[in-house]
Amino acid sequence: MLRLPFIALANLLLLLRTLLGAPFRMLAARHRPAYVRFRLTGDPTYRERRRPWFSLGGGAAPEPADVTSLERFGEALRLLAKDARVKGILLEVEALGLPQVKQEAVVALLKEFRAAGKRVVAWAVMVDSDSYAVLCAADEVLLAPMGRLELVGYAAEATALGEGLARVGIRGQFVRRGDYKTAPELFTHPEVSDIQRRTVESFLEERYGALVAAVSAGRRKTPDEVKALIDQGPFSAQRAKAAGLVDALVSEADLPVHLGLVAASADAKAAAPVEDETELEPLETYLETVPFPPVKWKRLKRRPRLAFVPVSGMIVPGAGSAGGRLATADAVVKGLRAAARDKRSKAVLLYVNSPGGAAIASEQILEAVQRVARKKPVLAYMDRVCASAGYMVALGAKELWSAPHAVVGSIGVFAGKFDTSGLLKLLGIHRTVMTRGANAGLLSFSRPFSEGERAALEADIEEMYQSFLGHVAKARGRTKEEIHALAEGRVYSGLRAKDVGLVDRIGGFEEACRHALSLANVAPGDFELKSYGAPERRMSLLRLVMGAAHPQTYAFCSWSWNLGGQERDLLVSLTDETQWRGWVRQWVREAHDGKS
Repeated sequence: MLRLPFIALANLLLLLRTLLGAPFRMLAARHRPAYVRFRLTGDPTYRERRRPWFSLGGGAAPEPADVTSLERFGEALRLLAKDARVKGILLEVEALGLPQVKQEAVVALLKEFRAAGKRVVAWAVMVDSDSYAVLCAADEVLLAPMGRLELVGYAAEATALGEGLARVGIRGQFVRRGDYKTAPELFTHPEVSDIQRRTVESFLEERYGALVAAVSAGRRKTPDEVKALIDQGPFSAQRAKAAGLVDALVSEADLPVHLGLVAASADAKAAAPVEDETELEPLETYLETVPFPPVKWKRLKRRPRLAFVPVSGMIVPGAGSAGGRLATADAVVKGLRAAARDKRSKAVLLYVNSPGGAAIASEQILEAVQRVARKKPVLAYMDRVCASAGYMVALGAKELWSAPHAVVGSIGVFAGKFDTSGLLKLLGIHRTVMTRGANAGLLSFSRPFSEGERAALEADIEEMYQSFLGHVAKARGRTKEEIHALAEGRVYSGLRAKDVGLVDRIGGFEEACRHALSLANVAPGDFELKSYGAPERRMSLLRLVMGAAHPQTYAFCSWSWNLGGQERDLLVSLTDETQWRGWVRQWVREAHDGKS
């Protein structure tokens, strides 16, 4: 009850501000835009992040038209759909980096908006295959005259460095459990294996099918016609229009004229006045013309809270922040403990986006998830990658949900090291390993494994693999033999993982959040999402490589990339010469600074 006077005062101030501004907004109502502009770029979050009260910087502020979250975008579209004076929206698309499930969420919002009788006009300058799938959800697709449509499908490059490393005296020595655990093949094989090729092609085929279906529905073409057009790509703006892939070529300055907001000049070459471009305004300007815009009143009864704990990046032991490129065990465990202590958090959403990591760290997190799950419902959600150690940590949740095209599984183990003795000899460097204990030099990079060391490592890997199978079998209610048939490093899309029983449901983020709360018997409705853990953006190459060399490491999943070519995990990225050189320089600097 102590909150009551503060809530009343806050709502009174909101009411006064609304009433005092109403006359000015009424005067501006005659300038209300018929089309509201939105700019969809990058990878907006699912839900709006809380902004700190005070900040000393930390990145450029978004543009007024930028879509900062799918939650805010949906709220805006539903508000505009109720306004009879609004004809529609102009959706500018630029450099999208959305996973497939977010693309589908955006398409669903646009479909809902169009069903209310409003128009969606999409405009872009440069469009790739993924972005074009989103554009196809619009009533009209526009391209800038100088623009391009890179509709070419999807490609993924699998690389084998074994022969190249051998030429400079380096040999990758790895022990793996499972023929489908292909990550170490990057360093050991002279050529890409058939298993690796088939795995990649299965993901390519799935994503390609989704693209064809989206373009076919949006552009009213048969799947065969779409496939034929993709094979003719990329397209200049003129060729894209001639092929019926876009409806018109319009420069940014001419958008108001094209939308009928400004009367076209009798002289086609006459430029419209600059002030006419203000007709294409963002939502912020639109709200200034609404006498009584929506107000977020302070509630007497708080909304139900859902705790959000991210496990994003390589899973590693030690301290640091959770999220970003590294998911440190200490940070994730602390986040889980805080979520368990929070009495207002009725349930926990464990968001996993990890290609794998260290066994000891993942088992620490798994144990923490299981402890939280004994107090309140925990639901694990994956929309990009949940593989190897990433899948391990998700097993502690009551239910596992996946996006349709997420990368799931890779139940298997590998460990090993690089034998650099040939390189040392080539450079004239002589190193002598002196030990007390038969396997004390197991991880020395200056010599290969002895027979005894390899046997010890193989026994360790087999024990870890059986432990992994046991965790999965217990969590999924299956026998170890049944899980083994699905394991050995096999990788599945979310859809296929659902079919074989590795996940429980396929769905979107919001649906998963609401279901998590329903497990806690919370009535459906609005809820608050509170995050535990902050991104860790720095990644030490030394820490990662040394961690991967340790025998207690679950293998990374080398298929955790975006098939549009925008994201790849460490193992694939090492084949990029520019990144490789940059990381080598970083490694040398860290060694020189004594960080090794």
